[in-house]
Amino acid sequence: MNKIPNRQVICDVLVEEAKKDKDIVVLCSDSRGSASLAPFADTHPEQFVEVGIAEQSLVSIAAGLASCGKKAYAASPACFLSTRSMEQAKVDVAYSNTNVKLIGISGGVSYGALGMTHHSAQDIAIMGSIPNMRVYLPSDRHQTKCLIKALLSDEKPAYIRVGRNPVEDVYSPEDTSFVMNKATVLAEGSDVLVVACGEMVRPALDGVNLLKEKGVKAALLDMYCIKPFDEVTFLKYLNEVKAVVTVEEHTYLGGLGSLVSQITARENPKKVMNLSLPDEPVITGNSKQVFDYYNLNAQGIVTAVMELLV
Repeated sequence: MNKIPNRQVICDVLVEEAKKDKDIVVLCSDSRGSASLAPFADTHPEQFVEVGIAEQSLVSIAAGLASCGKKAYAASPACFLSTRSMEQAKVDVAYSNTNVKLIGISGGVSYGALGMTHHSAQDIAIMGSIPNMRVYLPSDRHQTKCLIKALLSDEKPAYIRVGRNPVEDVYSPEDTSFVMNKATVLAEGSDVLVVACGEMVRPALDGVNLLKEKGVKAALLDMYCIKPFDEVTFLKYLNEVKAVVTVEEHTYLGGLGSLVSQITARENPKKVMNLSLPDEPVITGNSKQVFDYYNLNAQGIVTAVMELLV
């Protein structure tokens, strides 16, 4: 079982790249520990800015540094970064089109028992609604590494959400199959299309494998790029199946499921089922307990598909 969280991978990549590129600067809001950024602060203190618990200032300062030619990576808990500093993300980063990468750590229900105040079940909807803001939810450590390296080579704003805990690998170092802004096809099938993002990709893959044992041919897309959405790949598979199931660690309002439903209704109407968090404060528990309660697991995906195909 993998023991390396995606947040640590982000730090590892930035530590190495900052040795060669002195324009890389990392900022955090008193979260270097929870963001796994302490090694960066220790290795590159002159390229690290500690803002304190001030998310709005974090984003504005990052935008200011970017306007001076720096490559700014601002990390903070996703629940606060996507809500407290939405105006700064909208105006200072996106509207001004500055080279700021916003890293939402401990996304979704990662904070578990801390409850709704610390959950980020609306961040896809919030950040995705901002013009010029790209939204990414990498599914494992290998994809996270590829994504961060790719983002270092462009100068556009982006929001990246990762969880708090290590997640089981979806890919391997030898076969990550990463193409920037293009969904990864993890399984082929003609009965149903499963579209997942972030930490839900691994249970979706397990669910698709269980469906195969039942004789159900399910295609699976890892839609790590929520915005820009890879409509070309999605439509290719949509046209070949009878129904669609989306899986996300987010409310069904304004997330992956909403986007898939809109495109499906517009291009090729057919049944769509959204597996997501409800529009209510979720139960108290760790990530697995929350996922199991709301059927955001392999068996829940199997059940949903079987019901949809009846």
